[in-house]
Amino acid sequence: MTDPSGRRERKKAATRQKIADAALRLFLERGYDAVGIRDVAAEADVAVTTLFSHFASKEALVFEQDADFEQRLTRAVTGREPQEPLIPALRREIQALVRHCTADSAAPIWHMIDTSPALREYEESMRLRHAESLATAIAADPGLSRTTTAGRAIARFVIDAYAVAREAADPEAAVDEIFRMIEAAWEVT
Repeated sequence: MTDPSGRRERKKAATRQKIADAALRLFLERGYDAVGIRDVAAEADVAVTTLFSHFASKEALVFEQDADFEQRLTRAVTGREPQEPLIPALRREIQALVRHCTADSAAPIWHMIDTSPALREYEESMRLRHAESLATAIAADPGLSRTTTAGRAIARFVIDAYAVAREAADPEAAVDEIFRMIEAAWEVT
């Protein structure tokens, strides 16, 4: 006998991905501002209410991996080995996220984001939320005896490292350079 909740979760994930794929395809073909929620729902063959049960806003359709990225960042803190230093763990995760977001296939998406004020604003609010989640994870780790301010500052630096490196001519080198500064800042706190 199969696990019904497992099947239900897989079906929900498939529907969510179908909606996100349809939205991205339409946004890239027609332009973000030219596509409405009803267009996306029709393209994905779902009701508008179904779309909104998976995505809170039109902007969220573009950043459909937002929750996954946030979880990956907090897991870099909470899931590291007991003796593993914090900053190298965060550096590895940011490096992986930067690689993902600087792949050639991501260029049209970033162009769309960069040319849309609504998407740039959403991205900024998302980065602030990610920084707060990361700061919370840092503060909750008893082995990282730093002040709340130090944890929040490092979290912001890490999130900003992602944004700066993503836009750099050599993203990998940028991550290395930025994380040397973050490591130095962490050591003096």
